[in-house]
Amino acid sequence: MFLSKEKRVRDVMTRGVVTVSFDTPVSEIAKLLVRECISGIAVTAPDGEVVGVISEIDIIKVFDKDWDKLTAEDVLSSVVRTIDPETTLRKAADIMRDLNIHRLLILSLRPAYGVPIGILTASDILRASLE
Repeated sequence: MFLSKEKRVRDVMTRGVVTVSFDTPVSEIAKLLVRECISGIAVTAPDGEVVGVISEIDIIKVFDKDWDKLTAEDVLSSVVRTIDPETTLRKAADIMRDLNIHRLLILSLRPAYGVPIGILTASDILRASLE
């Protein structure tokens, strides 16, 4: 089990981050989360740069509102925690623990820095630690 903690984020991250734009209705985001079996989604600017994330809990917070009238911009968390794909799972787990968060976005280093290339969740780390 010790060796698995030295695996790199790139080895276990989920590639192909699901993203939405600022103006995507919350109702569509909720459908995407359910259809893709994911717990969070990245919000991107027109240039592809990540400007926020939306988790299931962000949508639950507006459960009693009209989801067709709310957009990603209304509910996103603009604090985006990112990590380098070369980081160890041990370091990623430390970051999640210290910040009390459940996911980290992995951004490209090149050619276009800042574009999401993957996501690492607490579940990914748990799965990798049991391999």
